[in-house]
Amino acid sequence: MEESFLHRLWSLHQQNQFRIPTGLLCQFLNRLLQVLFPPLTEQPFKSVQALAQEATFLEQELESLLEGVQHISGFSAAETVELFMNQLPQLHERLIADAEFILEEDPAARHIEEVMRSYPGFYGIAVYRIAHVLYQAGVPLLPRILTEYAHSRTGIDIHPGARIDFPFCIDHGTGIVIGETTHIGKYVKLYQGVTLGALSVSKHMMDLKRHPTLEDRVIIYAGATILGGNTVIGSHSIIGGNVWLTESVPPYSRLYHRAQIKVSRSEAPENILDFSI
Repeated sequence: MEESFLHRLWSLHQQNQFRIPTGLLCQFLNRLLQVLFPPLTEQPFKSVQALAQEATFLEQELESLLEGVQHISGFSAAETVELFMNQLPQLHERLIADAEFILEEDPAARHIEEVMRSYPGFYGIAVYRIAHVLYQAGVPLLPRILTEYAHSRTGIDIHPGARIDFPFCIDHGTGIVIGETTHIGKYVKLYQGVTLGALSVSKHMMDLKRHPTLEDRVIIYAGATILGGNTVIGSHSIIGGNVWLTESVPPYSRLYHRAQIKVSRSEAPENILDFSI
């Protein structure tokens, strides 16, 4: 590289305010999940004391990570760690309810351990709920890094600012997008490829509700797109696959996209078209 270009890069590095060891943040996340869920633990804890020691280590690790960004928005790293650790019992309760709901809803699931260890939907929800606690505490950047890490592993993109009640079920999950101002009620189930997005991406809307609301016991099937901050899907509604929706529907609605499919059959070889691409 040219020396002048290297100097410009060096100047940018010196100006960088974000000193975030992303690898350590992801390690913290996975170690925390192993503490919360025994099926994820590769080396079981031998005593309560060993578990307490790991919890203390996680507290220290989280405080160190938060100290790297507290200068950006002025929150207290120590107070946020205390708040986070105090919310872990409630967070654990909600995630257990999520796992049980997934187990109930998916006939392919045999054990809750299977859901916790192998289901991308559960992993995506777990990381979202952890990130959401930090997001609500005013922590910048770290919550988004956590959910994007889960996005890279699962294909499930949940903004940490979304408000998702429990229990919540994601089946398969790949391609799901849940925007920042989405509100989701209890016992909601989403299939792969669902988008809960905004009608507009104008920057001036950043402080407005841009994403839809799903009330309790809604099911959204694969490929459906629901857009707009004023769009409300009433409770107990079912939205079929590939539906495009930008307006509210009342409770107990059934919406589906009817594709016109024509099937023809001919036994005469001369009527068969041979395509080569």
